[in-house]
Amino acid sequence: MAGKAVVVGAGVGGLATAIGLRRAGWSVRVLERRAELERYGTAFGIHPTAQGALERLGVGQGFMERAVPYRDGRIRTPDGAVIANLPLERIERRAGRPELLIARPYLLDVLLGALDVPIEFGGEVRDVEELAAGHDLVVGADGIRSAVRRGRFGGRSGPRHVGTVAWIGIAGFDSGIHGETWGAGRFFGMTPVEPGKTNWYATVPEATTAGELRELFSGWHDPIPRILHETDPAEWIRYEMRHLHPALPSFTSGGNVALVGDAAHAMTPNLGQGACTAILDAEALTRAIATHARLPEALRAYDAERRRSAQRVALGSRGLHRFMTVRRTGLRDSLLRLLPA
Repeated sequence: MAGKAVVVGAGVGGLATAIGLRRAGWSVRVLERRAELERYGTAFGIHPTAQGALERLGVGQGFMERAVPYRDGRIRTPDGAVIANLPLERIERRAGRPELLIARPYLLDVLLGALDVPIEFGGEVRDVEELAAGHDLVVGADGIRSAVRRGRFGGRSGPRHVGTVAWIGIAGFDSGIHGETWGAGRFFGMTPVEPGKTNWYATVPEATTAGELRELFSGWHDPIPRILHETDPAEWIRYEMRHLHPALPSFTSGGNVALVGDAAHAMTPNLGQGACTAILDAEALTRAIATHARLPEALRAYDAERRRSAQRVALGSRGLHRFMTVRRTGLRDSLLRLLPA
């Protein structure tokens, strides 16, 4: 089966979907409403399952050349005491390969290098039905405020704020320790991203300004104050913590429209699975299209494979966010200490 497809959105999920469709023999257009790609430098954690999906899409080697392993992460209290280990060793033991981290610009470059059609920038979608009339398949990969979702599924499911924001950035030195530090109503994370640099993120109450951030973490263990002191606030990125609610009853509509990534199941980033689920969606959708004789059957197979799984991850991430940001930390920290080493 082959035909004409339009992919709306040129983020990770959209580019991966376009690559998979091209490999399946489809003619593909990629529309991006922005004038250029968002290339801010946050790090994505890529689980082994998503690494396998990238390999099946034909971009595994390029990804591996730019990714770094994440093997040693701890959860700490603001005074630096370790209360738990992140499950990185368990992930590697079960999968036979480690969790990997890659900077967003590098992952986009890998995907762009494998895409053989141009991106049509400035292509804001106003009429989904017009797109559907001119193409055999419409894929909404256009994020939490998806115009494709709104056009086909209505406005019942939409972005919901969770009361916090994340400030993120890249420090120009290796922090020496990685993981997350959980305080009362806020937390701070540090991960590898590439040699000599540290990816960091600080999640705080929604009203917190950049000018207040350093003070909120001034008494926390090293190197948190140093990271905030030695990075330029002008380069910090403010990320609104939102999720899609209520969950969609289907990721497909009408036998010719499908949603992937945040358009289908936007989640808080606490489990670090946003990019992974978008990649898994893209690979599952394009694999179903390549292996089924008719498009409606392929879309039903995609929805059956991905919807419940992705929505469980989204629900788990939202629950973890609540757990991480409680203001009375005694019980939470005691529970963490009971986790296996």
